Parts: sequence; structure tokens; C-alpha cells
Amino acid sequence: MTDLTDAKDALRYYLQEARESLLWKLDGLSERELRMPRTPTGTNLLGIVKHAANVEIGYFGDTFGRPWPTPQERVSDAEVDADPQADWYATERESAAGIVDLYRRVWAFADATIEVLPLDAPGRVPWWRNGEVTLGRVLVHVLTDLARHAGHADILRESIDGAAGLVADSSNLPDQDWPLYVQKLTALAERF
Repeated sequence: MTDLTDAKDALRYYLQEARESLLWKLDGLSERELRMPRTPTGTNLLGIVKHAANVEIGYFGDTFGRPWPTPQERVSDAEVDADPQADWYATERESAAGIVDLYRRVWAFADATIEVLPLDAPGRVPWWRNGEVTLGRVLVHVLTDLARHAGHADILRESIDGAAGLVADSSNLPDQDWPLYVQKLTALAERF
């Protein structure tokens, strides 16, 4: 059982919860559905996971002097220079299973950093103007970023097949007539 009164344990717990929430949004969808752009800026479910993996590699690796063991798996600076969105979509050579596997291995890598360092351990984010940070600040930053992207994934997945909620086996949404609810909100909005 996690001690949620301990700051580090609480941060780790909620980081893992956000990771798992993000990944369940991929469950049961085809490779095409996972890659399909769902917004005018091309946001897609598989791209969100690829981005999250690269974010955690950078913040829990580079920031604390821990290089990712297989650099060819991460999006390189050269790839980002050529395409600023390179970490937001899967290439033809990448598969959904491969990106999910990468992300799960990134969890172990990031968790090892979190495990061995205290929250006040210093680090340096090379891509920030004033990059001096602590592990605690990085944990909060990554958790905030990941929660935001998990929210994006919530909306994308709901728009595909209606699957919604925090976890796969419990939607945490009230049992109600959703079309009727949407109709009610639409009628309210149309008054303005």
C-alpha cells in the first residue's frame, strides 16, 4: 500500500495512475485508429504515448545525468530539428505495440531515477533557459504534463467509440442518458 501522506510516494502514485490511464485509452483500437489524426493539429492517441515516453526519458534521464540505454529508440534532436512534431506520431517503422513497450520500459527507467534520488536532488534541464531543478520539481512538471495529455487522450478516445473514464474497468462517470444530457446542454448553449 502506498503512503499518500509521503510526498514522494504520492507523486509516484499519481504519476503511475496517469500513465496507466493514458495507456488504457489505446486498448482494443486498431493500428489505424491509434494513428489517425483527431484534431486540426494532428493529435492522435499513439502520438501522445510516444511523446510521453520521450518526455519521461528527457526529464528523468538527461536532467539527472542518466542516459537512455538505447538512444536509437528515442526521438533525436536532429529529428526534432527536421520535424518539430517528430515525437507526436508513429512512423511507418514503429508499431503501437512497440511504442507501448517502449513507454513501459521508460516507466522502469524513470522510476529507477525517482527511487534512488531524494526530492531535493539537483538536476539540470538542458532545454530550459534556467534549467536548475530538483527531482521534486521535475516530478510535478512531468505529472502535470502527463495528466494534461491523458485528458487529451480521454477526449480522443471518447470521440472514437464512447469509451470514457479514469480506468478501463470503472468509468467513474454517473449512469445516465448521455444523448439526453448532451441535448440538454446543446439547448442551453443555443440560448446564447
